[in-house]
Amino acid sequence: MLGKCVLTRPTLMRCLVCGQLSHPEAYGGLIFTSPRAVEAVELCLERDNKLEVWKKSLKEKWHVKPAYVVGQATACLVRKIGLATEGEKCGNGEKLAEYICSREKPETLPLLFPCGTLKGETLPKMLRQKGIPLESITVYQKIQHPGIRDSLKNYFSSQGVPASVTFFSPSGLTHGLSYIQELSGDSFDQIKFAAIGPTTARAMASAGIPVSCTAERPCPHDLAAGLQKVLRPESLSCSGAA
Repeated sequence: MLGKCVLTRPTLMRCLVCGQLSHPEAYGGLIFTSPRAVEAVELCLERDNKLEVWKKSLKEKWHVKPAYVVGQATACLVRKIGLATEGEKCGNGEKLAEYICSREKPETLPLLFPCGTLKGETLPKMLRQKGIPLESITVYQKIQHPGIRDSLKNYFSSQGVPASVTFFSPSGLTHGLSYIQELSGDSFDQIKFAAIGPTTARAMASAGIPVSCTAERPCPHDLAAGLQKVLRPESLSCSGAA
């Protein structure tokens, strides 16, 4: 198996989101589809010296509005900044979009969507089709981790070619695939590739990578369950490249 290797890292964009967060009356709620978006928003509040204002007044005004999230990890961070989460059992953006569409009415106040530069278009498209207004704002971008090649090289040198590799994002695939192909050589086709969710799985398929399994929900339990079905009995557990 391939131990967890960080292929990308998020970097903060300009803190424009603080302007929107200062006007909760203009929005119907929030959408967070990744922990990184929550962390970026919190950092923006800190850098703009808005944390005290957030704690004293803004937090309560946003708390009465829904904060739609994907996954338990994102929900946990959103609750830590004082918001009430909805939809955390949705395993991906598409399922969250379906959930939002079942609860929001068309032509109401827009939902504020702090996101990364590589956000998927499935959720925005589904909301637009249902007439649910959405305001996206980019708060972070992913860049290649400077130590990616050395980390992978060290792993392959000490452990050999892994039985499986899991990609946790399309950007992880973009930045890590070429190194994995180079280091695995003729044994590349022996690797079982897994995806944390359907968006990553589609990116893998577009890159010509056979997807052996996709986690039903983006959590370790579901990922392990999927890998157990495709790996030999002696290789039941695996964590992959991030």
